[in-house]
Amino acid sequence: MDLGLKDRVYVVTGATRGLGHATARELVADGAKVVITGRDGDRAAEAAAGLGANAVGMAVDNSEPEAATRLIAAARERFGGFDGILISVGGPPAGSLASTTDEQWTAAFASVFLGAVRLARAAAEELGEGGVIGFVLSGSVYEPIPGLTVSNGLRPGLAGFAKSIADELGPRGIRVVGLLPARIDTDRVRELDGLSPDPEAARAANEAGIPLRRYGTAQEFGRAAAFLLSPAASYLTGLMLPVDGGALHGF
Repeated sequence: MDLGLKDRVYVVTGATRGLGHATARELVADGAKVVITGRDGDRAAEAAAGLGANAVGMAVDNSEPEAATRLIAAARERFGGFDGILISVGGPPAGSLASTTDEQWTAAFASVFLGAVRLARAAAEELGEGGVIGFVLSGSVYEPIPGLTVSNGLRPGLAGFAKSIADELGPRGIRVVGLLPARIDTDRVRELDGLSPDPEAARAANEAGIPLRRYGTAQEFGRAAAFLLSPAASYLTGLMLPVDGGALHGF
């Protein structure tokens, strides 16, 4: 199936590695052009170089007030257009209610929540009919993940925000979608498993709770994300798609 991605231009944040990078790779493979970001400029440039001539890397922190304007301007200047954005933010530090400070909550809110809101708002101002705003969230939107109190607090709020703007932007032909990864085999998930006294046992226990009995790959996530961002998904908006091997048991 042709996803209709040829020569479309996307911004993908947090895409020097992991889920964002996997998505950028799938977009480029199907003919799209991407601006990818990371906090480290050298890593962003290196990651973009690995994707080829249809990718450019930029050093951007999502919490910067001007980040969104810079990214969209770069997309237009380098590739002559702007068709969508995938807002992928790093995971807040693990912690419990008692161990998480006000400063950690404030920093996470600025980066994970307010930064995403700013990016979406700027994208909405620039996109035309057929544009798309995507969010990489988490299965914690529906089921809290033990030990990730900050993430559990912020990501469901972003899902509500996404659903709200899907209603606002739908009449303009702009779609809003969310992806809810769970145990995808990335550095972040391996880090979380490593918090256990026995990481291998923790992984085995997590896999036992997944109907497919394994962690997903970044490529599997990237393919799902590329489809949702593509014109092939033109009648899908306001949805939260679990990419979790069936781990979410609700509807």
